[in-house]
Amino acid sequence: MLHITVGDHELLASWEDNPSAQAFRQLLTQGPVTVEMQDYGGFEKVGPLGTTLPRSDTTITTQPGDVILYQGNQITIYYGTNTWSFTRLAKIHNPDHLQDVLGDGSVSVTFSLS
Repeated sequence: MLHITVGDHELLASWEDNPSAQAFRQLLTQGPVTVEMQDYGGFEKVGPLGTTLPRSDTTITTQPGDVILYQGNQITIYYGTNTWSFTRLAKIHNPDHLQDVLGDGSVSVTFSLS
């Protein structure tokens, strides 16, 4: 499982089966990664990963709860929908109220394996 911590909230996500998700999981074996994320487009939070992962882009329509790799070096969490060429890394379980959990403006989000 991918653990995503936002303030006092912990979200669980299931991994996708692709080389990008495997690379992100491998990165997290070295320890948690915290990303400063900002709102973008009224449907996602996005922030720099601080490294580049291999891309497995396909044209998809995102759904709330999708954790996406964008351009190989940015992580996004979708609370709305968007169609573009992305790589899905994981899917958050029970994304109800996700936009409320992520809040407005910038937020620190920590990704970890436990």
